[in-house]
Amino acid sequence: MPATHDEAFLERAIAAGAGERPADLVIKNVSLFSVVDGSTVETDIAIVGDRIVGTHGQYEAAETIDGSGLTAVPGFIDTHLHVESSLVTPFEFDRCVLPHGVTTAICDPHEIANVLGAEGIRYFLDSSLETVMDLRVNLSSCVPATAFETAGACLEIEDLLPFRDHPSVIGLAEFMNFPGVLARDPKVLAKLAAFQDGHIDGHAPLLQGIGLNGYLAAGIRTDHEATSADEALEKLAKGMTILMREGSVSKDLEALAPILTPDVSAFVALCTDDRNPLDIAEEGHLDSMIRRLIAKGIRPLDAYRAASWSAANAFGLKDKGVIAPGKRADIVLLSDFADCRVAQVICGGVQATDAAFARRTIVPPVGLDSVHVGEVTASKFDVPARNSEADVIGVVPGRIITEHLKRTLPVTGGKTLADLDQDVLKVAVVERHKGTGNIGLGFVNGFGMKQGAIASSVGHDSHNICVVGADEEAMAHAVNRVIAMKGGFAVADKGGVKAELALPLAGLMSLEPFETVKEELEHLRAAAKDLGCTLAEPFLQVAFLPLPVIPHLKITDFGVFDVNKFELIDQGS
Repeated sequence: MPATHDEAFLERAIAAGAGERPADLVIKNVSLFSVVDGSTVETDIAIVGDRIVGTHGQYEAAETIDGSGLTAVPGFIDTHLHVESSLVTPFEFDRCVLPHGVTTAICDPHEIANVLGAEGIRYFLDSSLETVMDLRVNLSSCVPATAFETAGACLEIEDLLPFRDHPSVIGLAEFMNFPGVLARDPKVLAKLAAFQDGHIDGHAPLLQGIGLNGYLAAGIRTDHEATSADEALEKLAKGMTILMREGSVSKDLEALAPILTPDVSAFVALCTDDRNPLDIAEEGHLDSMIRRLIAKGIRPLDAYRAASWSAANAFGLKDKGVIAPGKRADIVLLSDFADCRVAQVICGGVQATDAAFARRTIVPPVGLDSVHVGEVTASKFDVPARNSEADVIGVVPGRIITEHLKRTLPVTGGKTLADLDQDVLKVAVVERHKGTGNIGLGFVNGFGMKQGAIASSVGHDSHNICVVGADEEAMAHAVNRVIAMKGGFAVADKGGVKAELALPLAGLMSLEPFETVKEELEHLRAAAKDLGCTLAEPFLQVAFLPLPVIPHLKITDFGVFDVNKFELIDQGS
Protein backbone atom coordinates (compact mmCIF):
# COMPACT_ATOMS: atom_id res chain seq x y z
CA MET A 1 0.00 0.00 0.00
CA PRO A 2 1.31 3.52 -0.75
CA ALA A 3 2.57 5.15 2.45
CA THR A 4 1.76 8.65 3.63
CA HIS A 5 4.55 10.88 4.87
CA ASP A 6 4.10 13.82 7.22
CA GLU A 7 6.45 16.72 7.94
CA ALA A 8 8.17 14.89 10.79
CA PHE A 9 9.03 11.98 8.50
CA LEU A 10 10.35 14.29 5.81
CA GLU A 11 12.52 16.09 8.36
CA ARG A 12 14.05 12.75 9.45
CA ALA A 13 14.52 11.59 5.86
CA ILE A 14 16.24 14.78 4.72
CA ALA A 15 18.52 14.90 7.74
CA ALA A 16 19.57 11.26 7.34
CA GLY A 17 20.08 11.64 3.59
CA ALA A 18 22.32 14.63 4.23
CA GLY A 19 24.32 12.61 6.75
CA GLU A 20 23.28 14.78 9.71
CA ARG A 21 21.65 11.95 11.65
CA PRO A 22 21.66 8.12 11.49
CA ALA A 23 19.31 6.36 9.13
CA ASP A 24 16.99 3.56 10.26
CA LEU A 25 18.70 0.92 8.12
CA VAL A 26 21.86 0.90 6.02
CA ILE A 27 23.04 -1.71 3.54
CA LYS A 28 26.83 -1.43 3.79
CA ASN A 29 29.38 -1.93 1.04
CA VAL A 30 26.99 -3.26 -1.58
CA SER A 31 27.43 -3.19 -5.37
CA LEU A 32 24.60 -0.94 -6.59
CA PHE A 33 23.46 -1.70 -10.14
CA SER A 34 21.90 1.17 -12.07
CA VAL A 35 18.93 0.40 -14.36
CA VAL A 36 19.48 3.89 -15.81
CA ASP A 37 22.87 3.28 -17.45
CA GLY A 38 23.98 -0.22 -16.44
CA SER A 39 26.83 0.94 -14.23
CA THR A 40 27.80 -0.63 -10.90
CA VAL A 41 29.26 1.23 -7.92
CA GLU A 42 30.17 0.10 -4.41
CA THR A 43 28.25 2.16 -1.89
CA ASP A 44 26.03 2.22 1.17
CA ILE A 45 22.26 2.47 0.78
CA ALA A 46 20.55 4.38 3.58
CA ILE A 47 16.86 3.90 4.42
CA VAL A 48 14.44 5.81 6.64
CA GLY A 49 11.04 4.20 7.10
CA ASP A 50 9.96 2.93 3.69
CA ARG A 51 12.16 5.34 1.73
CA ILE A 52 15.69 5.31 0.35
CA VAL A 53 17.43 8.48 1.53
CA GLY A 54 21.04 7.96 0.50
CA THR A 55 23.26 6.24 -2.08
CA HIS A 56 26.75 6.83 -3.48
CA GLY A 57 28.16 7.54 -0.04
CA GLN A 58 28.79 6.16 3.43
CA TYR A 59 26.09 6.15 6.10
CA GLU A 60 25.45 5.08 9.67
CA ALA A 61 22.29 3.56 11.10
CA ALA A 62 20.84 1.78 14.09
CA GLU A 63 20.62 -1.38 11.99
CA THR A 64 22.93 -2.51 9.20
CA ILE A 65 23.06 -5.24 6.57
CA ASP A 66 26.44 -6.39 5.29
CA GLY A 67 26.16 -6.10 1.52
CA SER A 68 29.69 -7.28 0.80
CA GLY A 69 29.70 -9.59 -2.23
CA LEU A 70 26.08 -8.76 -3.04
CA THR A 71 24.54 -6.70 -5.83
CA ALA A 72 21.55 -4.45 -5.19
CA VAL A 73 18.89 -4.12 -7.90
CA PRO A 74 15.44 -2.51 -7.72
CA GLY A 75 12.59 -4.68 -6.48
CA PHE A 76 10.85 -6.60 -9.26
CA ILE A 77 7.36 -5.58 -10.40
CA ASP A 78 4.98 -8.22 -11.77
CA THR A 79 2.81 -6.04 -13.98
CA HIS A 80 -0.11 -8.42 -14.46
CA LEU A 81 -1.20 -11.46 -12.52
CA HIS A 82 -4.12 -13.19 -10.89
CA VAL A 83 -3.25 -14.11 -7.32
CA GLU A 84 -6.05 -16.66 -7.45
CA SER A 85 -4.06 -18.66 -10.02
CA SER A 86 -1.40 -19.25 -7.40
CA LEU A 87 -4.15 -21.29 -5.68
CA VAL A 88 -3.37 -19.67 -2.33
CA THR A 89 -4.60 -16.63 -0.44
CA PRO A 90 -2.98 -13.21 -0.97
CA PHE A 91 -1.10 -13.76 2.30
CA GLU A 92 0.42 -17.05 1.20
CA PHE A 93 1.15 -15.54 -2.21
CA ASP A 94 3.01 -12.76 -0.37
CA ARG A 95 5.06 -15.30 1.56
CA CYS A 96 5.70 -17.41 -1.56
CA VAL A 97 6.69 -14.73 -4.07
CA LEU A 98 8.36 -11.91 -2.12
CA PRO A 99 11.49 -14.03 -1.39
CA HIS A 100 11.93 -14.25 -5.19
CA GLY A 101 12.41 -10.48 -5.32
CA VAL A 102 8.86 -9.50 -6.36
CA THR A 103 8.25 -6.48 -4.16
CA THR A 104 5.26 -5.20 -6.15
CA ALA A 105 2.49 -7.25 -7.76
CA ILE A 106 -0.26 -5.65 -9.84
CA CYS A 107 -3.17 -8.03 -9.59
CA ASP A 108 -6.53 -8.27 -11.25
CA PRO A 109 -8.98 -10.02 -8.86
CA HIS A 110 -10.99 -10.98 -11.93
CA GLU A 111 -11.29 -14.63 -10.95
CA ILE A 112 -12.78 -14.11 -7.49
CA ALA A 113 -14.89 -11.24 -8.84
CA ASN A 114 -16.53 -13.61 -11.33
CA VAL A 115 -17.53 -15.82 -8.40
CA LEU A 116 -18.30 -13.32 -5.62
CA GLY A 117 -18.58 -9.94 -7.34
CA ALA A 118 -17.74 -6.85 -5.28
CA GLU A 119 -17.18 -8.98 -2.16
CA GLY A 120 -14.23 -10.64 -3.88
CA ILE A 121 -12.65 -7.33 -4.88
CA ARG A 122 -13.11 -6.02 -1.35
CA TYR A 123 -11.34 -9.08 0.04
CA PHE A 124 -8.30 -8.36 -2.13
CA LEU A 125 -8.28 -4.66 -1.30
CA ASP A 126 -8.47 -5.40 2.43
CA SER A 127 -5.67 -7.95 2.07
CA SER A 128 -3.51 -5.49 0.13
CA LEU A 129 -3.37 -3.25 3.21
CA GLU A 130 -1.78 -6.04 5.25
CA THR A 131 0.69 -7.83 2.96
CA VAL A 132 4.42 -7.18 3.27
CA MET A 133 4.74 -6.85 -0.50
CA ASP A 134 3.09 -3.90 -2.21
CA LEU A 135 0.01 -5.59 -3.65
CA ARG A 136 -1.69 -3.24 -6.09
CA VAL A 137 -5.10 -3.83 -7.66
CA ASN A 138 -6.55 -3.09 -11.07
CA LEU A 139 -10.34 -3.22 -10.89
CA SER A 140 -11.84 -6.07 -12.90
CA SER A 141 -13.31 -4.66 -16.10
CA CYS A 142 -15.14 -7.62 -17.62
CA VAL A 143 -17.30 -9.55 -15.15
CA PRO A 144 -18.54 -11.65 -16.80
CA ALA A 145 -16.20 -11.73 -19.76
CA THR A 146 -19.02 -12.56 -22.19
CA ALA A 147 -22.75 -13.24 -22.19
CA PHE A 148 -22.11 -16.78 -23.43
CA GLU A 149 -21.51 -18.34 -20.02
CA THR A 150 -22.95 -18.30 -16.50
CA ALA A 151 -20.89 -16.34 -13.99
CA GLY A 152 -21.47 -15.87 -10.29
CA ALA A 153 -21.64 -12.08 -10.57
CA CYS A 154 -21.98 -9.11 -12.88
CA LEU A 155 -20.05 -5.89 -12.24
CA GLU A 156 -21.08 -2.68 -13.97
CA ILE A 157 -19.43 0.70 -13.65
CA GLU A 158 -21.61 1.54 -10.63
CA ASP A 159 -20.13 -1.46 -8.81
CA LEU A 160 -16.52 -0.43 -9.56
CA LEU A 161 -16.62 3.29 -8.79
CA PRO A 162 -16.79 2.86 -4.97
CA PHE A 163 -13.34 1.21 -5.12
CA ARG A 164 -11.72 3.70 -7.48
CA ASP A 165 -10.08 5.88 -4.80
CA HIS A 166 -8.78 3.02 -2.66
CA PRO A 167 -5.04 3.58 -2.03
CA SER A 168 -4.13 0.21 -3.58
CA VAL A 169 -6.08 0.74 -6.80
CA ILE A 170 -4.19 1.74 -9.95
CA GLY A 171 -6.94 1.69 -12.56
CA LEU A 172 -9.00 -0.62 -14.73
CA ALA A 173 -7.84 -4.20 -15.31
CA GLU A 174 -7.35 -6.05 -18.59
CA PHE A 175 -10.09 -5.03 -21.00
CA MET A 176 -10.56 -8.41 -22.62
CA ASN A 177 -13.86 -7.59 -24.28
CA PHE A 178 -12.17 -6.00 -27.29
CA PRO A 179 -15.16 -6.82 -29.54
CA GLY A 180 -17.26 -4.75 -27.13
CA VAL A 181 -14.78 -1.88 -27.36
CA LEU A 182 -14.82 -1.90 -31.15
CA ALA A 183 -18.63 -2.19 -31.21
CA ARG A 184 -18.88 0.79 -28.80
CA ASP A 185 -21.08 -1.14 -26.41
CA PRO A 186 -22.63 1.46 -24.03
CA LYS A 187 -21.69 -0.49 -20.87
CA VAL A 188 -18.13 -0.87 -22.14
CA LEU A 189 -17.92 2.84 -22.95
CA ALA A 190 -19.15 3.75 -19.47
CA LYS A 191 -16.29 1.82 -17.86
CA LEU A 192 -13.70 3.23 -20.24
CA ALA A 193 -14.92 6.80 -19.77
CA ALA A 194 -14.73 6.55 -15.97
CA PHE A 195 -11.03 5.64 -16.09
CA GLN A 196 -9.75 7.92 -18.83
CA ASP A 197 -7.59 9.81 -16.31
CA GLY A 198 -6.11 6.58 -14.91
CA HIS A 199 -4.53 3.40 -16.20
CA ILE A 200 -6.49 1.00 -18.41
CA ASP A 201 -4.86 -2.38 -18.91
CA GLY A 202 -5.19 -4.14 -22.25
CA HIS A 203 -5.98 -7.67 -23.37
CA ALA A 204 -6.15 -8.02 -27.15
CA PRO A 205 -4.75 -11.32 -28.48
CA LEU A 206 -3.99 -11.25 -32.22
CA LEU A 207 -5.71 -7.87 -32.70
CA GLN A 208 -3.93 -5.89 -35.40
CA GLY A 209 -4.28 -3.23 -38.08
CA ILE A 210 -7.00 -0.62 -37.85
CA GLY A 211 -8.90 -2.78 -35.37
CA LEU A 212 -5.99 -2.37 -32.98
CA ASN A 213 -6.04 1.37 -33.64
CA GLY A 214 -9.68 1.54 -32.64
CA TYR A 215 -8.98 -0.41 -29.46
CA LEU A 216 -6.10 1.90 -28.50
CA ALA A 217 -8.21 4.97 -29.22
CA ALA A 218 -10.10 4.05 -26.04
CA GLY A 219 -7.02 4.97 -23.98
CA ILE A 220 -5.69 1.44 -23.48
CA ARG A 221 -1.89 1.31 -23.33
CA THR A 222 -0.57 -2.07 -22.09
CA ASP A 223 -0.94 -5.62 -23.35
CA HIS A 224 0.19 -9.03 -22.04
CA GLU A 225 -1.38 -11.15 -24.78
CA ALA A 226 1.23 -10.75 -27.53
CA THR A 227 2.46 -14.23 -28.45
CA SER A 228 4.77 -13.43 -31.37
CA ALA A 229 7.48 -10.85 -32.02
CA ASP A 230 5.57 -9.42 -34.98
CA GLU A 231 2.44 -8.90 -32.89
CA ALA A 232 4.46 -7.29 -30.10
CA LEU A 233 6.36 -5.00 -32.49
CA GLU A 234 3.15 -3.67 -34.05
CA LYS A 235 1.75 -2.95 -30.60
CA LEU A 236 5.00 -1.26 -29.56
CA ALA A 237 4.94 0.86 -32.72
CA LYS A 238 1.45 2.01 -31.76
CA GLY A 239 2.49 3.14 -28.29
CA MET A 240 1.66 0.10 -26.18
CA THR A 241 3.90 -1.18 -23.43
CA ILE A 242 4.34 -4.91 -23.93
CA LEU A 243 4.08 -7.03 -20.79
CA MET A 244 6.17 -10.09 -21.63
CA ARG A 245 4.43 -13.07 -20.05
CA GLU A 246 5.77 -16.35 -18.75
CA GLY A 247 3.20 -18.19 -16.67
CA SER A 248 2.47 -21.82 -15.90
CA VAL A 249 0.52 -22.25 -19.15
CA SER A 250 1.09 -19.16 -21.27
CA LYS A 251 4.80 -19.16 -22.05
CA ASP A 252 5.73 -16.31 -24.35
CA LEU A 253 9.29 -15.52 -23.27
CA GLU A 254 10.94 -17.56 -26.02
CA ALA A 255 8.91 -15.85 -28.74
CA LEU A 256 9.21 -12.34 -27.33
CA ALA A 257 12.79 -12.29 -26.02
CA PRO A 258 14.14 -10.93 -29.35
CA ILE A 259 12.14 -7.70 -28.94
CA LEU A 260 13.89 -6.83 -25.65
CA THR A 261 16.56 -4.66 -27.23
CA PRO A 262 18.26 -1.50 -25.90
CA ASP A 263 16.01 0.61 -28.12
CA VAL A 264 12.73 -0.64 -26.65
CA SER A 265 13.51 -2.01 -23.17
CA ALA A 266 11.94 1.09 -21.61
CA PHE A 267 8.64 -0.02 -23.18
CA VAL A 268 8.74 -3.71 -22.22
CA ALA A 269 7.87 -5.08 -18.77
CA LEU A 270 7.47 -8.56 -17.30
CA CYS A 271 4.48 -10.47 -15.96
CA THR A 272 3.41 -13.99 -15.02
CA ASP A 273 -0.40 -13.75 -15.39
CA ASP A 274 -1.01 -17.23 -13.92
CA ARG A 275 1.64 -19.17 -12.00
CA ASN A 276 1.23 -21.82 -9.32
CA PRO A 277 3.38 -22.69 -6.26
CA LEU A 278 4.76 -25.85 -7.85
CA ASP A 279 6.19 -23.93 -10.80
CA ILE A 280 7.43 -21.19 -8.49
CA ALA A 281 9.23 -23.77 -6.35
CA GLU A 282 10.77 -25.53 -9.35
CA GLU A 283 11.60 -22.52 -11.54
CA GLY A 284 11.06 -19.26 -9.66
CA HIS A 285 8.99 -16.21 -10.51
CA LEU A 286 10.21 -13.02 -12.22
CA ASP A 287 13.71 -13.98 -11.10
CA SER A 288 13.41 -16.99 -13.41
CA MET A 289 12.40 -14.76 -16.33
CA ILE A 290 15.38 -12.45 -15.76
CA ARG A 291 17.72 -15.41 -15.48
CA ARG A 292 16.50 -16.92 -18.75
CA LEU A 293 16.57 -13.62 -20.63
CA ILE A 294 20.19 -12.99 -19.66
CA ALA A 295 21.08 -16.59 -20.58
CA LYS A 296 19.58 -15.93 -24.03
CA GLY A 297 21.96 -13.02 -24.56
CA ILE A 298 19.73 -10.12 -23.48
CA ARG A 299 21.75 -7.34 -21.83
CA PRO A 300 21.37 -7.50 -18.03
CA LEU A 301 20.50 -3.79 -18.12
CA ASP A 302 17.52 -4.48 -20.37
CA ALA A 303 16.32 -7.49 -18.37
CA TYR A 304 16.54 -5.77 -14.98
CA ARG A 305 15.13 -2.52 -16.41
CA ALA A 306 12.08 -4.36 -17.78
CA ALA A 307 11.55 -5.95 -14.36
CA SER A 308 11.57 -2.62 -12.55
CA TRP A 309 11.92 0.84 -14.11
CA SER A 310 9.91 0.13 -17.27
CA ALA A 311 7.16 -1.52 -15.25
CA ALA A 312 6.95 1.36 -12.77
CA ASN A 313 6.71 3.93 -15.56
CA ALA A 314 4.04 2.00 -17.46
CA PHE A 315 1.73 1.93 -14.44
CA GLY A 316 2.47 5.36 -13.00
CA LEU A 317 4.33 4.05 -9.92
CA LYS A 318 6.62 7.05 -9.64
CA ASP A 319 8.18 6.00 -6.32
CA LYS A 320 9.52 2.71 -7.69
CA GLY A 321 11.79 1.18 -10.27
CA VAL A 322 15.21 2.56 -9.36
CA ILE A 323 17.43 2.56 -6.27
CA ALA A 324 17.81 6.27 -5.59
CA PRO A 325 17.15 8.80 -2.81
CA GLY A 326 13.46 9.63 -2.53
CA LYS A 327 12.31 6.30 -3.96
CA ARG A 328 10.55 3.54 -2.04
CA ALA A 329 13.00 1.11 -0.43
CA ASP A 330 12.21 -1.92 -2.57
CA ILE A 331 15.60 -3.58 -2.95
CA VAL A 332 16.72 -7.05 -4.02
CA LEU A 333 20.15 -8.24 -2.93
CA LEU A 334 21.63 -10.79 -5.33
CA SER A 335 24.33 -13.32 -4.59
CA ASP A 336 24.71 -13.93 -8.33
CA PHE A 337 23.89 -11.00 -10.63
CA ALA A 338 24.05 -12.78 -14.01
CA ASP A 339 22.00 -15.73 -12.75
CA CYS A 340 19.60 -13.56 -10.72
CA ARG A 341 19.98 -15.47 -7.47
CA VAL A 342 18.12 -13.66 -4.68
CA ALA A 343 19.86 -13.60 -1.30
CA GLN A 344 17.73 -11.06 0.57
CA VAL A 345 14.77 -8.75 -0.06
CA ILE A 346 13.84 -5.40 1.47
CA CYS A 347 10.29 -4.25 0.71
CA GLY A 348 9.19 -0.78 1.78
CA GLY A 349 12.16 -0.70 4.14
CA VAL A 350 11.12 -4.00 5.77
CA GLN A 351 13.31 -7.06 5.54
CA ALA A 352 11.30 -9.98 4.13
CA THR A 353 11.69 -12.39 7.04
CA ASP A 354 9.41 -14.83 8.83
CA ALA A 355 9.02 -12.23 11.58
CA ALA A 356 7.74 -9.67 9.08
CA PHE A 357 5.17 -12.12 7.71
CA ALA A 358 4.11 -13.05 11.25
CA ARG A 359 3.26 -9.41 12.05
CA ARG A 360 0.55 -9.21 9.37
CA THR A 361 -3.13 -9.08 10.26
CA ILE A 362 -4.76 -11.84 8.23
CA VAL A 363 -8.06 -10.95 6.56
CA PRO A 364 -10.65 -13.75 7.07
CA PRO A 365 -11.40 -15.80 3.93
CA VAL A 366 -14.62 -15.29 2.00
CA GLY A 367 -16.75 -17.34 -0.37
CA LEU A 368 -16.42 -20.63 1.50
CA ASP A 369 -19.73 -21.93 0.13
CA SER A 370 -19.64 -20.92 -3.53
CA VAL A 371 -20.40 -24.25 -5.23
CA HIS A 372 -24.14 -24.54 -5.79
CA VAL A 373 -24.71 -27.73 -7.76
CA GLY A 374 -25.79 -31.23 -6.82
CA GLU A 375 -24.13 -34.50 -7.73
CA VAL A 376 -24.02 -35.45 -11.39
CA THR A 377 -24.41 -38.87 -12.98
CA ALA A 378 -22.26 -40.39 -15.72
CA SER A 379 -25.12 -40.11 -18.21
CA LYS A 380 -24.92 -36.31 -18.00
CA PHE A 381 -21.75 -36.55 -20.08
CA ASP A 382 -23.33 -38.44 -22.98
CA VAL A 383 -22.99 -36.51 -26.25
CA PRO A 384 -25.80 -37.00 -28.78
CA ALA A 385 -24.70 -38.20 -32.21
CA ARG A 386 -23.91 -35.49 -34.75
CA ASN A 387 -24.63 -35.30 -38.42
CA SER A 388 -21.17 -34.09 -39.39
CA GLU A 389 -17.58 -33.91 -38.19
CA ALA A 390 -17.22 -32.87 -34.57
CA ASP A 391 -15.74 -29.51 -33.62
CA VAL A 392 -12.76 -30.34 -31.40
CA ILE A 393 -10.76 -27.98 -29.18
CA GLY A 394 -7.07 -28.40 -30.02
CA VAL A 395 -4.83 -27.78 -27.02
CA VAL A 396 -1.42 -26.27 -27.77
CA PRO A 397 0.99 -27.00 -24.88
CA GLY A 398 2.31 -23.83 -23.31
CA ARG A 399 -0.39 -21.60 -24.81
CA ILE A 400 -3.95 -20.65 -23.92
CA ILE A 401 -4.79 -20.08 -27.59
CA THR A 402 -6.45 -23.25 -28.87
CA GLU A 403 -7.02 -24.64 -32.35
CA HIS A 404 -10.38 -25.29 -33.99
CA LEU A 405 -10.12 -28.87 -35.23
CA LYS A 406 -12.56 -31.07 -37.11
CA ARG A 407 -12.62 -34.81 -36.38
CA THR A 408 -14.80 -37.75 -37.39
CA LEU A 409 -15.63 -39.57 -34.14
CA PRO A 410 -17.19 -42.96 -33.48
CA VAL A 411 -20.95 -43.16 -32.89
CA THR A 412 -22.70 -45.91 -30.94
CA GLY A 413 -26.33 -46.07 -29.83
CA GLY A 414 -27.04 -42.52 -30.91
CA LYS A 415 -24.08 -41.16 -28.93
CA THR A 416 -20.79 -39.64 -30.10
CA LEU A 417 -17.85 -41.16 -28.27
CA ALA A 418 -14.33 -40.12 -27.37
CA ASP A 419 -11.62 -41.57 -29.60
CA LEU A 420 -8.39 -42.33 -27.77
CA ASP A 421 -6.62 -43.33 -30.97
CA GLN A 422 -7.07 -39.74 -32.21
CA ASP A 423 -6.34 -38.36 -28.71
CA VAL A 424 -9.87 -36.94 -28.59
CA LEU A 425 -11.42 -36.86 -25.11
CA LYS A 426 -14.68 -35.50 -23.82
CA VAL A 427 -14.77 -32.09 -22.18
CA ALA A 428 -17.68 -30.67 -20.19
CA VAL A 429 -18.45 -27.51 -18.23
CA VAL A 430 -20.85 -27.91 -15.29
CA GLU A 431 -22.47 -24.65 -14.12
CA ARG A 432 -21.87 -24.20 -10.39
CA HIS A 433 -23.09 -20.74 -9.42
CA LYS A 434 -26.85 -20.57 -9.83
CA GLY A 435 -28.13 -24.12 -10.06
CA THR A 436 -29.19 -23.81 -13.69
CA GLY A 437 -28.34 -27.42 -14.47
CA ASN A 438 -26.37 -26.30 -17.54
CA ILE A 439 -23.71 -28.71 -18.78
CA GLY A 440 -21.84 -27.77 -21.93
CA LEU A 441 -20.48 -30.80 -23.79
CA GLY A 442 -17.70 -31.10 -26.35
CA PHE A 443 -14.43 -32.74 -27.32
CA VAL A 444 -10.78 -31.84 -26.84
CA ASN A 445 -7.49 -32.99 -28.35
CA GLY A 446 -4.01 -32.81 -26.84
CA PHE A 447 -4.19 -34.29 -23.33
CA GLY A 448 -2.96 -37.76 -24.26
CA MET A 449 -5.00 -39.47 -21.54
CA LYS A 450 -5.83 -43.14 -22.04
CA GLN A 451 -8.26 -43.45 -19.14
CA GLY A 452 -9.89 -41.53 -16.30
CA ALA A 453 -10.69 -37.84 -15.91
CA ILE A 454 -9.49 -34.61 -14.34
CA ALA A 455 -11.84 -31.92 -13.06
CA SER A 456 -11.38 -28.37 -11.78
CA SER A 457 -13.52 -25.56 -10.35
CA VAL A 458 -10.89 -23.17 -11.69
CA GLY A 459 -12.24 -22.46 -15.17
CA HIS A 460 -11.46 -19.04 -16.58
CA ASP A 461 -13.21 -16.73 -16.49
CA SER A 462 -16.54 -17.68 -14.93
CA HIS A 463 -15.09 -20.60 -12.96
CA ASN A 464 -17.66 -23.24 -13.49
CA ILE A 465 -16.48 -26.85 -13.12
CA CYS A 466 -14.55 -28.07 -16.16
CA VAL A 467 -13.79 -31.77 -16.65
CA VAL A 468 -11.80 -33.64 -19.30
CA GLY A 469 -12.13 -37.39 -19.47
CA ALA A 470 -11.80 -40.62 -21.39
CA ASP A 471 -15.00 -42.09 -19.90
CA GLU A 472 -18.21 -40.76 -18.38
CA GLU A 473 -17.99 -42.67 -15.09
CA ALA A 474 -14.58 -41.23 -14.22
CA MET A 475 -15.81 -37.76 -15.22
CA ALA A 476 -18.69 -38.06 -12.76
CA HIS A 477 -16.35 -39.22 -9.96
CA ALA A 478 -14.02 -36.25 -10.53
CA VAL A 479 -16.78 -33.65 -10.78
CA ASN A 480 -18.61 -34.93 -7.71
CA ARG A 481 -15.44 -34.81 -5.64
CA VAL A 482 -14.90 -31.18 -6.67
CA ILE A 483 -18.48 -30.43 -5.62
CA ALA A 484 -18.01 -32.19 -2.26
CA MET A 485 -14.81 -30.21 -1.56
CA LYS A 486 -16.68 -26.96 -2.35
CA GLY A 487 -14.15 -26.38 -5.07
CA GLY A 488 -10.82 -27.81 -6.09
CA PHE A 489 -8.98 -30.23 -8.37
CA ALA A 490 -9.61 -33.96 -8.67
CA VAL A 491 -8.14 -36.85 -10.66
CA ALA A 492 -10.27 -39.98 -10.96
CA ASP A 493 -10.64 -43.24 -12.83
CA LYS A 494 -13.61 -45.60 -12.98
CA GLY A 495 -12.82 -46.80 -9.47
CA GLY A 496 -12.90 -43.37 -7.86
CA VAL A 497 -10.74 -40.39 -6.91
CA LYS A 498 -6.95 -40.82 -7.05
CA ALA A 499 -5.71 -37.34 -6.06
CA GLU A 500 -7.27 -34.05 -5.01
CA LEU A 501 -6.70 -30.50 -3.80
CA ALA A 502 -9.44 -28.60 -1.96
CA LEU A 503 -9.89 -24.96 -2.98
CA PRO A 504 -12.75 -23.78 -0.74
CA LEU A 505 -12.09 -20.02 -0.94
CA ALA A 506 -14.47 -19.15 -3.79
CA GLY A 507 -13.62 -22.51 -5.34
CA LEU A 508 -10.30 -20.95 -6.35
CA MET A 509 -7.88 -20.87 -3.43
CA SER A 510 -6.64 -23.18 -0.71
CA LEU A 511 -6.60 -22.22 2.95
CA GLU A 512 -3.36 -24.15 3.41
CA PRO A 513 0.26 -22.89 3.28
CA PHE A 514 1.78 -22.70 -0.20
CA GLU A 515 4.17 -25.53 0.70
CA THR A 516 1.19 -27.86 1.24
CA VAL A 517 -0.40 -26.77 -2.02
CA LYS A 518 2.87 -27.50 -3.82
CA GLU A 519 2.92 -31.04 -2.43
CA GLU A 520 -0.70 -31.69 -3.42
CA LEU A 521 0.00 -30.38 -6.92
CA GLU A 522 2.84 -32.88 -7.19
CA HIS A 523 0.44 -35.72 -6.31
CA LEU A 524 -2.11 -34.43 -8.83
CA ARG A 525 0.47 -34.13 -11.58
CA ALA A 526 1.65 -37.69 -10.92
CA ALA A 527 -1.92 -39.00 -10.90
CA ALA A 528 -2.71 -37.26 -14.20
CA LYS A 529 0.46 -38.71 -15.71
CA ASP A 530 -0.63 -42.18 -14.58
CA LEU A 531 -3.76 -41.68 -16.70
CA GLY A 532 -1.48 -41.06 -19.68
CA CYS A 533 -1.68 -37.25 -19.65
CA THR A 534 1.24 -35.76 -21.57
CA LEU A 535 0.76 -32.11 -20.59
CA ALA A 536 3.19 -30.55 -18.14
CA GLU A 537 0.44 -28.47 -16.49
CA PRO A 538 -2.83 -30.35 -17.08
CA PHE A 539 -4.93 -28.46 -14.53
CA LEU A 540 -4.00 -25.03 -15.73
CA GLN A 541 -4.57 -26.20 -19.29
CA VAL A 542 -8.05 -27.41 -18.25
CA ALA A 543 -8.67 -24.06 -16.57
CA PHE A 544 -8.31 -22.19 -19.86
CA LEU A 545 -10.58 -24.41 -21.96
CA PRO A 546 -13.68 -22.39 -20.89
CA LEU A 547 -12.12 -18.98 -21.63
CA PRO A 548 -14.31 -17.64 -24.46
CA VAL A 549 -12.29 -14.51 -25.16
CA ILE A 550 -9.13 -16.32 -26.28
CA PRO A 551 -9.05 -17.77 -29.83
CA HIS A 552 -10.01 -20.04 -31.38
CA LEU A 553 -12.38 -22.68 -29.95
CA LYS A 554 -13.52 -22.89 -26.33
CA ILE A 555 -16.38 -24.34 -24.27
CA THR A 556 -18.72 -22.85 -21.65
CA ASP A 557 -21.71 -24.18 -19.74
CA PHE A 558 -23.76 -23.09 -22.79
CA GLY A 559 -21.76 -25.29 -25.18
CA VAL A 560 -18.89 -25.14 -27.68
CA PHE A 561 -17.94 -21.57 -28.55
CA ASP A 562 -16.31 -20.22 -31.72
CA VAL A 563 -14.27 -17.26 -30.45
CA ASN A 564 -13.47 -15.97 -33.94
CA LYS A 565 -17.15 -15.69 -34.82
CA PHE A 566 -18.03 -14.92 -31.19
CA GLU A 567 -20.94 -17.32 -31.23
CA LEU A 568 -21.98 -20.73 -29.97
CA ILE A 569 -21.70 -23.64 -32.37
CA ASP A 570 -24.88 -25.55 -33.16
CA GLN A 571 -23.83 -28.99 -32.00
CA GLY A 572 -26.68 -30.64 -33.79
CA SER A 573 -25.42 -29.65 -37.24
